[in-house]
Amino acid sequence: MNVFERYAPFIQDYIYRSGWQSLRAVQNAAGEAIFGTDRNVLITASTASGKTEAAFFPILTLLDEDPSKTVGVLYIAPLKALINDQFGRLSELCEEEGIPVTRWHGDASQTGKRKLINKPSGILQITPESLESLLINKHMEIPSLFSDLRFIVIDEIHSLLRADRGLQTFCLIERLCRLAGCDPRRIGLSATIGDPEAAGRFLSSGSTRGTVIPKFDGGKEVWRLSMEHFYNSGYQADEGKEITVETPILEEATDEAPKASDPGLGFIFEHTKGRKCLIFTNSREECETVCQSLRQYCEANHEPDRFLIHHGNLSASYRETAEDDMKDDDSVKSVCATATLELGIDIGRLERAFQIDAPFTVSGFLQRMGRTGRRGDPSEMWFVMREEHQEARAMLPDQIPWYLIQGIALVQLYAEERFVEPPRLDRLPYSLLYHQTMSTLASSGEMTPAELASRVLGLSAFKRISQDDYRVLLRHLLEIDHIQRTENGGLIVGLTGERIVNNYKFYAVFQENVEYTVHAGSEQLGTIVKPPPVGDKIAIAGRVWVVEEIDHQRKEVWCTMVKGNIPAYFGDVAGDIHDRILERMYRVLAEDRNYPYLMPHAVCRLEDARGTFRRSMMSRRPLVHLGGKMWALFPWLGSYSFLALERFLKIRCAGRLGLKGLQSSRPYCMQFTMQAGEDEFYRIVSEEASLGVDPMELVYEKEIPVFEKYDEYVPAELVRKGFALGVLDTESMVRRVLSWRDLASRDDG
Repeated sequence: MNVFERYAPFIQDYIYRSGWQSLRAVQNAAGEAIFGTDRNVLITASTASGKTEAAFFPILTLLDEDPSKTVGVLYIAPLKALINDQFGRLSELCEEEGIPVTRWHGDASQTGKRKLINKPSGILQITPESLESLLINKHMEIPSLFSDLRFIVIDEIHSLLRADRGLQTFCLIERLCRLAGCDPRRIGLSATIGDPEAAGRFLSSGSTRGTVIPKFDGGKEVWRLSMEHFYNSGYQADEGKEITVETPILEEATDEAPKASDPGLGFIFEHTKGRKCLIFTNSREECETVCQSLRQYCEANHEPDRFLIHHGNLSASYRETAEDDMKDDDSVKSVCATATLELGIDIGRLERAFQIDAPFTVSGFLQRMGRTGRRGDPSEMWFVMREEHQEARAMLPDQIPWYLIQGIALVQLYAEERFVEPPRLDRLPYSLLYHQTMSTLASSGEMTPAELASRVLGLSAFKRISQDDYRVLLRHLLEIDHIQRTENGGLIVGLTGERIVNNYKFYAVFQENVEYTVHAGSEQLGTIVKPPPVGDKIAIAGRVWVVEEIDHQRKEVWCTMVKGNIPAYFGDVAGDIHDRILERMYRVLAEDRNYPYLMPHAVCRLEDARGTFRRSMMSRRPLVHLGGKMWALFPWLGSYSFLALERFLKIRCAGRLGLKGLQSSRPYCMQFTMQAGEDEFYRIVSEEASLGVDPMELVYEKEIPVFEKYDEYVPAELVRKGFALGVLDTESMVRRVLSWRDLASRDDG
């Protein structure tokens, strides 16, 4: 098929106007799949490869040939900023042909929404939360809006594969299609899919169609990668050592950080001047701290401020200012950011990305590095790993530079095996079950229990949930007045439930903290969690402010700017680290090879860590004696299997081992005291594991492990079951423990 000739004339004209010489491989492959089949299509290609055009050129061509009588394309994206970015690109593409493009999210204008309701057509761009709101509040409008819907495009689909938000999105798609009586094709877009076949099955959940995954030669990936390690003060790891490292990526620093600066941040400060860069951190707190410090370095050097900030707790005006500034090709500012700039927002030609410490996932690493390398240049990322010098008496676990080892493992896993975290599809999403039950009742009104069960349990997200479990949930919701039974025996939302459903925060299924809006005069800065007393200071928007007034009823904080540097707090939590990452971390420490992207400090710090690894015998056994009755266990397990092992040791093994005081640095190591010796430890834990482990055993007595947003409204027995069977990775844990069986009798020599 000649895909270009198949495109509609207005698409061809757009391509000519844009100066394209030819279609890219992904556009040809996607065109053949969309034009040549009636199946769902999963398009996976690197960042900035033209995936959006690859999907929309054939979609708009088909709509041009046979116009839809309603909204023809529903575009779902995980971020409002991504929608805003794509809105401009799609509007330019569709303007000449008169195809309307409408944004529908909290920051979008009401005028455009009203216009769409009155005359449904074209492309509707929406977030999962706004789609939830639409289904609840515009229930009667759904058929007129979507009865002739042809395509649903799901952008950055990888970000929806491992959490309730993704399952919610597909629940909403299924509910919308039932209500509207339509059967649209689904088009998934992503740069980082680890298991395309599994992602393809996820894309087709609840659909009548299978998924085709176009194959094409995307060309050779070229990276410019460096990784350096810094102690936050004092001497560096290579001091006094002779080492030669080729570092072609680095050039001479263009300026000099203040003498008293943090060495790692000073390194970033020096290598961002005169360039447009992204500086990624793993939390909003760290983002604020880094931005404050870098701005202070500008001040100390009598330079103009050249650092912006972007994270989810900032006001829309602050975020959009940073985005607009970065889109300006003449800008030489850098943005300190979290995952909010990880996804596919086009912010112009970025020269490089910095990553402070290791991200939690291979997917996150690839997304962040993919922000650079647009317009023909290779992707470029500089890792900056930081830690404090350890005291001479520090225990063994503190002597390992975990972030440095994790960063190397992430890079190597992808470089060697193209590993990216697979979808998590084996959970029991009771929190989401509550949410979709309440949403369905709120949108549809009174329903019989059987009808409600059919509607909700029929959604593909709940295929593992039994009717018995659902009856337990409904009885509980009746008891707590979240639903009520009518005189006719039907079910409706109860008075208590209405207070939850009618709050705009109900639309989201991801966990939220109670947030206070922060104001400085007429300017809204963003939001914080747990404001300090009046007179204390807070950090937000990369600056420090003193609190003047707090309105707890309205959840508002009023402040004025002051100089200084203090930590921020927004309520962040650590990420979900896969087993494969920890296993590769073990190999990083065990192997002797060098990695070409390591800089001098990092080479020497890795050498030190490998020496510690060998001398401590960690290379041969996971259990290491720290002295006296103190032990450290290095199981090399990811977050959820590590959590299962913690509980297994405490609940099943502690008595036989005489184990006490277990403390964890998840998911790297555990420390505890015990009466048993090393051989006895391996024998006892492997004996217990060989007897089998019921995941429900690993929930503590009377524990209600609230893990997801709506777990507090779910019966305790279901919360416990969901945590045990859907969160704890008992199978991986048991396999690892059984692998230690032979260590009990192995000769130390």
